[in-house]
Amino acid sequence: MTYNIMKKMRDPKTGQVMMVLLLDGLSSVLEIEDLDQALKMALVFNQNSDSGWEYEVRAGGKVYVKELAKLTHCNKPIKI
Repeated sequence: MTYNIMKKMRDPKTGQVMMVLLLDGLSSVLEIEDLDQALKMALVFNQNSDSGWEYEVRAGGKVYVKELAKLTHCNKPIKI
């Protein structure tokens, strides 16, 4: 199974949420083979978001919210 990172953007004027799949360098949907790597990448994106956008990991119709939250509250340095 491959994992994707989804960017959640909220329009400040309308409040509508728009979801965008991240792309790789070839303009194809980014597919990550390892869940841990996908979670770590989403964590880094969330920590570095200066626009308030949120990133989440998805695969097979499932959103990995609990796993990302657990990693977010971990006090260990993250290695990607």
